[in-house]
Amino acid sequence: MRLLCLFAFGLTLVVVVLGAYTRLTDAGLGCPDWPGCYGFNYVPGSAQDHATAALRFPDNPLEMAKARNEMVHRYAAGTLGCTILLMALWSLRSSQRAYRGFTWGLLVLVCGQATLGMLTVTLNLLPFVVMGHLLGGFTILALLFLLLCKTRPPRETCRGRSLGGWFLLALGALLLQIALGGWTAANYAAMACLELPVCQGDWPSQWQWSAFHPHGVPAENYQYGVLSQDERVTIHAAHRLWAMVTACVLLMLAWRLWQQPVLRYWGAWLVLGVIMQLALGVANVVLHLPLAVAVAHNAGAAILLLVLTGTGERLWRARANPVPVHGFVAAMNEN
Repeated sequence: MRLLCLFAFGLTLVVVVLGAYTRLTDAGLGCPDWPGCYGFNYVPGSAQDHATAALRFPDNPLEMAKARNEMVHRYAAGTLGCTILLMALWSLRSSQRAYRGFTWGLLVLVCGQATLGMLTVTLNLLPFVVMGHLLGGFTILALLFLLLCKTRPPRETCRGRSLGGWFLLALGALLLQIALGGWTAANYAAMACLELPVCQGDWPSQWQWSAFHPHGVPAENYQYGVLSQDERVTIHAAHRLWAMVTACVLLMLAWRLWQQPVLRYWGAWLVLGVIMQLALGVANVVLHLPLAVAVAHNAGAAILLLVLTGTGERLWRARANPVPVHGFVAAMNEN
């Protein structure tokens, strides 16, 4: 089970990065149908396939690079779904019921994620669906990492009750920031502000709450965005402002983690992740959203979520089996 979980976790990380790459290369509609591509189970490559694709979808010309990006993402996601199905079936042989519930719950999430993937195409990149698809991928990634943590041998714990509130606050702030990042990408607002640290000068006067309406502006196709410039500025500014709040909360949690010897390395990883994400966010603006930096920014958000997931798992164990910090340190000194 642990080997299957490790493979599924690594594959999910690949799928999340591929999803970001697909979105950032405007390949979300590289294949106008689902789950195939122009009616094929592969990327049409021959001249005859191209002619058939043109007949089937005359309003959607085939672009090989975009179709390839989309299908690679689908193949990886399909392999992940099969792996999690295998995990769920394998868990029936396990004596631990917790694994069964966890793996079958993951299978339900994967099915929901596949549905969102279909709706992303059939609804022509409706922003609310695109953001939900992103959050679904991050959720599966975090849950697989949590399962990995649960399958490892028990380790020393510490006092975690005093950190529970800070952890929940940090987790809520990070999830909202990830959602804002997904909303920014789904509405093509990443380049709405090209200045630092302000956003388009007097951005408060351009603030439009309509930018956060879940249904947005009705349109036949949402590729490249349909919102006004003011609404895109609003989304970008909100993402920046909440990034500062999230960074402060995460750094405060990291400082509290550093005060407990058992959790110091989680605090160090958290500080490193925050600094990396802020640097990548600045680079995206200064360098005008280069593809490699933008993909790395998505991966950085996933890493921060994984660090918080690991931290939460340790704190949960601490609540179940608290061990005073001074006692743990004394035992280590004796050894």
